[in-house]
Amino acid sequence: MTVLPDDGLSLAAEFPDATREQWQRLVEGVLRKSGASDVSGTAAEDALSTPLQDGLTTRPLYTAEDAPAEQSGYPGFPPYVRGGRAEGTAPTGWDVRQRHAHPDPKRTNEALLADLENGATSIWLAVGGTGVPLSGLADALKDVYLDLAPVALEPGAAFEEAADALFRLYERRGVAPEAALGTLGADPLGLAARTGQHTDLVRRSAAAAALAVRCDRELPGVRALVADALPYHEAGASPAEELGCSLATGVAYLRELTAAGLSVDAACAQLEFRYAATADQFLTIAKLRAARRLWARVAQVCGAAPGAAAQRQHAVTSAVMMTRRDPWVNMLRTTVATLAAGVGGADAVTVLPFDNAIGLPDDFARRIARNTSSILLEESHLARVIDPAGGSWYVERLTDELARAAWSWFQETERAGGLAAALGSGLVRDRIARTWESRTEDLAHRREPVTGVSEFPHLAEAPVEREPAPAGSSGGLPKVRRDEAYEALRARSDAHLGATGARPRVLLAALGPAAAHTARATFAANLFQAGGIEPVTAEPGRTLEETYADSGAAAACLCSSDSVYAEEAEAAASALKAAGAPRVYLAGRPGERREAYERAGVDAFVFAGADAVAVLTAALDDMGVA
Repeated sequence: MTVLPDDGLSLAAEFPDATREQWQRLVEGVLRKSGASDVSGTAAEDALSTPLQDGLTTRPLYTAEDAPAEQSGYPGFPPYVRGGRAEGTAPTGWDVRQRHAHPDPKRTNEALLADLENGATSIWLAVGGTGVPLSGLADALKDVYLDLAPVALEPGAAFEEAADALFRLYERRGVAPEAALGTLGADPLGLAARTGQHTDLVRRSAAAAALAVRCDRELPGVRALVADALPYHEAGASPAEELGCSLATGVAYLRELTAAGLSVDAACAQLEFRYAATADQFLTIAKLRAARRLWARVAQVCGAAPGAAAQRQHAVTSAVMMTRRDPWVNMLRTTVATLAAGVGGADAVTVLPFDNAIGLPDDFARRIARNTSSILLEESHLARVIDPAGGSWYVERLTDELARAAWSWFQETERAGGLAAALGSGLVRDRIARTWESRTEDLAHRREPVTGVSEFPHLAEAPVEREPAPAGSSGGLPKVRRDEAYEALRARSDAHLGATGARPRVLLAALGPAAAHTARATFAANLFQAGGIEPVTAEPGRTLEETYADSGAAAACLCSSDSVYAEEAEAAASALKAAGAPRVYLAGRPGERREAYERAGVDAFVFAGADAVAVLTAALDDMGVA
């Protein structure tokens, strides 16, 4: 029996602790009621487990028995799982770093000043290429105190020219070299991943190393290189693949920097790591914690002093999770992702505006983005506690398992000759493509739901219009989005609406009382709207033939319970076929009556777990929607 201290709050302390076996027996009872009578013990627990990417599994219960053997340590001490600094973000919160990519220097200046005056603490600025022209850098940064507000450049291939432009601006503004703050954003490997151009990689890597040497000697507050994992995440990589590629990038840069004359400690200080934060809060928390642990191990093996092995992290809310339809939901996604980045210990966090997938953000979208961090810091007090997820048996176990999976992928890239060779040979592309193919299946089957797109779509909502964003880099790893298959379906529906004045329609033929048909009618309406097909309900008091004739529908779907189907589905399907319905669906699994339903005229069955994209694609094809 457990004896608790008498603190005046003990409740039922005289009872023994419950055991895992007792809990499993309770789970067995619940599963038996749901029809799973053949599971017991550990198998019952397994039945409630959820598979994740990278071969990981989330279990329904974690106890002290599940804690990893390796300890997480303390914040600011190796292996830095709990944070790279002893004080964490508690004194001032994380760095609220907002991104700006408008090519007009004047409009960019207005936007970034508004950000800095209203909560942002640093600027992430796209320059050169599709961003602000290098000739306009001074105009874009007009009235910005460069010794107070760090500027992180996103220069692409023009990182040398961008660095020179920023250095000249420091001089003209009278910023002392030791007071300058910023990140030059040199990332030759990330550029190769985005563009597929490897021929100039050696020269670019040497140039990036030369910038790092200059920063180390002259501008101690400026970092030269970024190990950016976003190209891999945005191509569909899993969390472990994202981590492994970032580690391989960091190792490659360490080799370049030490070869250029920097010590290992100085080389580590020139690196910043960039990761995606998603709405899967626990995976994001674990990913950032695992990243610090893995980099600490790399730095240790390379001979870095313990204090130099802490990873500097910049977390960016995921572009892959952002949707073009119902973009307002993106505000919720980025809020959860920002929370996870903060809890995970990111040093800097960028919240992408909710309209990021549509085009260049407007003032409202930028205000909501920066205020997301402000709410979490100032009102939710998220930064008051260092590593608030630390000690959670689930988070600690997930961190450990994710770190091991990432280390395995990192070792594979190293065996292939390093990240540059793995990119050039197609190893990285092929591995990530397989991962995304598997995830695409989950999205198509709605095992991974996308709210507002594959679930609860709103066909009548007016589209959000934005100024188009300049085209980014291409030719390397692809850029994917979770909504892309459904977006293609919705685009077909939009084109049909523009050409004919109406969307393709399906009649929902509800059979029996409301209690029998409501659930499946709701399911069917949700499913068809995900493909841009407008559901039309049958009118009470009229026959199915009459309703179908007046509905303007090009298909019909029977909706009811299995018992009602057994009595009415065959006659209803025959009636709809006689009324001219070219295709009749039935909502639900057919079971033993499939052949009878098909003889009566049912062409297809729609049910939870089916390939929604395939069903909807076929439906639009049959309706003649080009």
